[in-house]
Amino acid sequence: MHYDIAIVGGGLTGSLTARSLAARGRSVLLLEARPLGHTEGSSHGTSRIFRRAHPVPLYADMAARAQELWRKLEYDSGTALLTITGGLDYGVDRHPRELHEAVRANGVACELLTAAAAAERFPGMRFPTEVLFHADAGHIDPGATISAALTVAEKDGADIRIGTAVESIEQRLDHISISTSDGTFTARHLVLAAGPWIPAFLSRALPDIPTPQLTVTEQNVFHFTENEAPGHWPVLVCKHQSQFFGLPSGADGGPAPALKIGRHDPGTATTPASRPGVPDPHTRHLVRAFVADWFPGLDPMPVREDTCLYTRTRNEDFLLDRRGRVTIASPCSGQGAKFAPILGELISDITLGLADTPDRFALAAHL
Repeated sequence: MHYDIAIVGGGLTGSLTARSLAARGRSVLLLEARPLGHTEGSSHGTSRIFRRAHPVPLYADMAARAQELWRKLEYDSGTALLTITGGLDYGVDRHPRELHEAVRANGVACELLTAAAAAERFPGMRFPTEVLFHADAGHIDPGATISAALTVAEKDGADIRIGTAVESIEQRLDHISISTSDGTFTARHLVLAAGPWIPAFLSRALPDIPTPQLTVTEQNVFHFTENEAPGHWPVLVCKHQSQFFGLPSGADGGPAPALKIGRHDPGTATTPASRPGVPDPHTRHLVRAFVADWFPGLDPMPVREDTCLYTRTRNEDFLLDRRGRVTIASPCSGQGAKFAPILGELISDITLGLADTPDRFALAAHL
């Protein structure tokens, strides 16, 4: 069978790209090797951070546009996906005062709180520095988002094939040939949206291009329940010696309300096939100590531990670029989930030749 665009990967990036392209009337084939909701990659679970407070104008603008598109996907699918809680940035290495000025310059409403004022507003927490508060932050449900996007895409005519593994990719003069466990397909264009599997696919789909610096790492997150009456928990980024992030766990933390906290560090380099799948004891110790020191409203013993994979570029910018008939779509480094709907639009534009790749997302920036 022949399609306008084939997409390899059914995570957040692939599913939102399929939704965008199908809505434009293009014939779309999406190939996902694993069951929806699998835990082997980067898009599983029920909770990822959404935030608009970014010091870089490009990202701040994309987050604002993404927020509108999150609401549109909710409307189109009839599914709640984005919960607004407010967000906090703090810690001596997060430079909250300087970040406050940069975020305000990007048109994001925010305020700078003293540590005491922040603790009064969020009584389950204590703070080592001033705190940047921004109201337009919260968490999204990635599993529900993927299902919603694919349902909408399928209604618009997309061919969604779950459990179909890609075996080979060949770029020819006027099309792409894709051999799979479900037969051979052809398409005018191919989008590689396979997350941590992208490095392996690149050598097959684009053997003649320079190899971008993509490193897959395993990250750890831990879920902590409240030890007092349920309170209001924002999303947070604390960079105080180590860098930590936190957000409500959603269903990932179990039946009781919980906060998910992880360390945003380089992690252990790995591959999807060789990952340990078990949290690192040193990371567990650091996260538990962080909770014990600064979260009086949480029990410092985690009720659950999880792992996931980051695909990192050397500067933590995205890699979104097209070579020939192949678009590399790696909105990665642990910050891509919040942008998923606008990334689907941008990747579609790049694939169809309707937009140029922003310089900082270009392949040349990642060699």
